[in-house]
Amino acid sequence: MSAHNDSGHAQDHAHAHGHQHGDLDWEVMAAHLVNSGELQLPVLRRTAGRLSELLGPEREVRRVLDIGSGPGVMTCVLAETFPAAETVAVDGTAALLTHTRDRAERLGVGERVAVRHAELPDGLDGALGTADLIWSSKAVHHIGDQQGVLDALAGALNPGGMLAVAEGGLPMRFLPRDIGTGRPGLQARLDAAQEYWFEIMRSELPGSTAVVEDWPAMFGRAGLTGIASFTLLLDLPAPLDEAARTFLHAQLTRLREMMSESLDEADIKTLDLLLDADAPEGILRRTDAFLLSATTVHTGVRPV
Repeated sequence: MSAHNDSGHAQDHAHAHGHQHGDLDWEVMAAHLVNSGELQLPVLRRTAGRLSELLGPEREVRRVLDIGSGPGVMTCVLAETFPAAETVAVDGTAALLTHTRDRAERLGVGERVAVRHAELPDGLDGALGTADLIWSSKAVHHIGDQQGVLDALAGALNPGGMLAVAEGGLPMRFLPRDIGTGRPGLQARLDAAQEYWFEIMRSELPGSTAVVEDWPAMFGRAGLTGIASFTLLLDLPAPLDEAARTFLHAQLTRLREMMSESLDEADIKTLDLLLDADAPEGILRRTDAFLLSATTVHTGVRPV
C-alpha cells in the first residue's frame, strides 16, 4: 500500500483500495500522486529538515526506509536530506516504484535510492532490514492492526533510530463556506462523508482492530521514547496556479466517485458543476479556490 503526503483521505484511500480490487489506472493515479506530492514539496522538505534536526548532528543516518512510498516524492526528499544514507522506497504497487526509480535518476540521487516491492503488513517480517530513520505517511491507517504495524516498524529501527509517521492533521480546505451555488457548507459535508467511508474501510481491513488513535501513546506502547509531534501547514492562497487546480479537480473527481452514495442529489449536482471544465464556477476556473492543509508528524526513538 502506498501513502501520500497530503491532507484528506481521498487519494490515499483510493490508492489502498486499489490494492484489493485492482481496478485503478495506476498511470493516472501516479500522475495525481506526483502532482499532490510536488504541491507538498515545501512541507516535505521542512519535514525532512525537522527530522534531521531531531536526530541531531551526532546521529549517523546510514539507512532510511520510506514505508508506503507511492511514486517516491518524499523518498527523494529524504535522499537529498540524508546524503550519506541509502534510502529505500517500500510500496505494494510495482508501477509506483518504477516512478520512484525514474524520479531518483532524474534528480541525481538514483545511486542512493533503492526500491522494494512489499505489501503491508506482511512485508514487515524482517525482510526489509533495519534503518536509522523510518518514515511513513498516511499508510498505517490502512493496516487492520495499527498498533501491530507500529510495533513492527519500531522493531526495525537500529538503536537510537527514529520512527516518523504522518497521521492525523486536519482535513484539507480549498473553497469558501458559501461558493455561490448549492447549499453552503459543502466541504463540511464532504468531510462527514469521508469519515463515514473511512470507518467502513477500517472495519473491512484484514485483522481490523479498534484502537484509540492517540499516536503518541501508541508510539509509547511500541517501546519508543522521546516521543514528540509537530504540524506543518501548506498554505497556497487564491488564485491558484494550474498545478494546484489540476490536483483539486482530480481530488474532487475521486470524491465524486467514492462518496456519491453518502451525498444528497443537491451536493452531487454541486460537485458536478465544480468538475465542469468549462463552467466559470468550476474548480479549474474559479478565482476563490485556495489550498490549505495541515500535516501532523509523530516521532519516537528506539532506546539505545
